[in-house]
This record gives sequence, C-alpha cells and structure tokens, in this order.
Amino acid sequence: MLDSETPRRRPPFIRRVRIRNYRSIAECDLRLGSLVALVGRNGSGKSNFLDALRFVVDGLTTTLDHAFRERGGLQAVRRFSTGHPRNFEILLEVDLGGTTRGTFGFEIATRSAGGFVVKQEEATITTDGRRVAHYRVVEGTVTSEADGEHWPVATADRLYLVSVSGIPVFRPLYDALGSMGFYNLSPEVMKRLQNPDAGELLHRDGSNVASVIGRLAEESPATLMRLGEYLRLIVPEIHGFERVALGPQETLEFRQPVAGAKHPWRFYAMSMSDGTLRALGILVAVMQLADRKVRVPLVGIEEPETALHPAAAAALVDALREATRTTQVIVTAHSPELLDALDPATDTLIAVQSEAGRTLLAQFDKVSRDAISSHLYSAGELLRMDQLTPDLADVARQQQGDLFGAEAAH
Repeated sequence: MLDSETPRRRPPFIRRVRIRNYRSIAECDLRLGSLVALVGRNGSGKSNFLDALRFVVDGLTTTLDHAFRERGGLQAVRRFSTGHPRNFEILLEVDLGGTTRGTFGFEIATRSAGGFVVKQEEATITTDGRRVAHYRVVEGTVTSEADGEHWPVATADRLYLVSVSGIPVFRPLYDALGSMGFYNLSPEVMKRLQNPDAGELLHRDGSNVASVIGRLAEESPATLMRLGEYLRLIVPEIHGFERVALGPQETLEFRQPVAGAKHPWRFYAMSMSDGTLRALGILVAVMQLADRKVRVPLVGIEEPETALHPAAAAALVDALREATRTTQVIVTAHSPELLDALDPATDTLIAVQSEAGRTLLAQFDKVSRDAISSHLYSAGELLRMDQLTPDLADVARQQQGDLFGAEAAH
C-alpha cells in the first residue's frame, strides 16, 4: 500500500455465481469475495469463467445475437461434450448496496431447427430480506407477482431485464450488471492514435484509454493522482502522463527522466513499453468511473502480470486491493509472484483445472490449504511445483442440477 491504512472493502458485487454448460464449464457454484484470483494453467478454462460473466454484460447492453456472433456462434458457447448439452445457464446473486440484493439468471436453449430461445429467465430484488420485486419469463411468456405494474411484452430471443429496466425497482440491477468491465488489454492497440469518445468505460482492449484518463482528469483528479502514484511504484521511470490531442485524434503523453536532462522528456504512447501500457490500463480499469463519480461494480482482468517485472507484483496487488474499496476485482493468473502477494485469508483464491476437456473450479485442495496455513509452502511455491489443484469435495458440492430450482434462491 502507498500508506499504512488498511482499505475497507466494499462488499463483493457478485456474491455467488452459478454456471452450467458454458464452454468448458460443466457446472460451477462459487461464492466470491472482493478480490478474486483464478489460478491455473493456460487452457484450463479461467478465461471461460470471465467470459460467462461478460456474456451477461453483452446480452444486456447489446443483443444476444451480437453476444453469440462475437464468440463465434451459439455452438462455440454451449459446452462441447459427448452428451451434447443443448442448454446453458448462468445465475448471479449480487449486492446492490445497503440491504438490497438481487438475483438474475437465465437459461438459453438451442432450437432443433437452428437459432436459440431464452428458455427461462428470472430476476428478484429483496430489501432487508423481503422480496420487493420479481419476474419470471418462460419462452417469451411473462409471469410476475407484482400487482398493478404494466409489464412490457417479452420476446423469446432477448433478455427481459432490458425491457423492465424502465421500471425503477429493476433499474439498479440492470445498470450494475451492464457496467461490469472485462479486460484483455492490448498494448499494441493502446499505442495507436485513438478517436476521442466520452470515456465512460474503458474498452476491453484499452483502445479508448486516453479518453478515460481525460475524463478522470476532469471529474476525479484525486483518483488520477492516486493512479499515477501506483504507476510510479510499478514502473519507477514514469513521472507522469496525460491525454493530448494530435489533430482530430488523441493519445497519451508520458514524462520520463533522461540522464543529463534538466526536466523529464515527453514520449507518446507509441514509444512506451508493453509493460508500462498494460500496467496503466489495469490501473485505469479498476479506478475508472462508470457514471459520474460511481465506480464500476466489477472488473475482470486477464493475466494482469503479463509483461510486468516480477518485482512489480506486490505493488500491482496493492493497487487491486485498494480498488476493492469501491470495485470487486477478478483476475486470472499463473504468476507465482502475484499469487504470493495475495492473502489466502482475505482474498478468494480459486484453483482451475482442466480434466478431459471439462473445467473444474474450486477452492484449493485441503493438502495445499494446510501447507499454506502452516507456512510450510507459499501459494506461489505450490504453483511452481504444479501442486495447486481444486478440492474435489468442493467440486462435488457444486453439482446441483437445475440452477433455477428451489435452492437457487438461498
């Protein structure tokens, strides 16, 4: 941390996530904390977990058709196995602030003649443990327990939460889910000249990072200053940065000391290292503003340690941990240095493993947990030895069948 203060974390936005038959994930049921690390080999399925959450965002903010096309079609999304499951399901339990909670889930099925249908979709809002709003849609037919509401018409190929987002009680759920951000940052893209935009949310590849930083400079200069302090810890040679216009486009300009020069020299993004740009993009992702001065409720980042020096891992994790004051953070990782900077006592560490093409996600196995808690080995050391595996008892617990059964509400 930049100071000795222990950050007070925001309660995790997604409290529980259940997925069935999405890509390589046959079934998972995980409770998440404010800072979550998915740890496993390349190809184990870590990215598929994040992509399931991103599918929710895409389905709400664009269309399901677009979400499928971006992923190579429906057949590329539903799990491929000998059983050829035709449906996949996602169910989220979320914290909407104060005593308000929400659940949102859907099941999408393939049609025998081609195409898809939202077989069922359900959303519930509770306050102080009391249900205040609920709907259920089955293949385009709406059922609801609310009296007097004028419910919009549902269609079988769209998520109904989009339609009811005009009803005040459902709006916070729609806004929060639609504001989640997922990132696989591309330094090559970040180096290019960028077209200005509103800078409302950082694009997945970082292609509007200059606009987002410009917005932070205008609306939250203290956040931008903090971001710069962390970047200097991670990349000590950087003494500042800002958005600059180059004709009708824009880029970032960095200040960096040069031997013999009285003042730092200025370099455009195109001259910066991949590691510097990735570090900046990660910091922007977790500190950006979703709506005026409201933080993004959840940020998912693919392998934040890529192209960074191992010594920078601790500073990076400090920045992620501080970001959990306002934002839930989920990362995929296979860096021992990053894993050692995390705290198994307070952070959610999930082992991810592929078994015959099926992704298993669970807490670390008991032997690993005991070795870590007794300080016999660190989590990073176990990772180096390839000894971090999912707890099979936890995996078995997650096999609960229909996500929309009675137990899904608890």
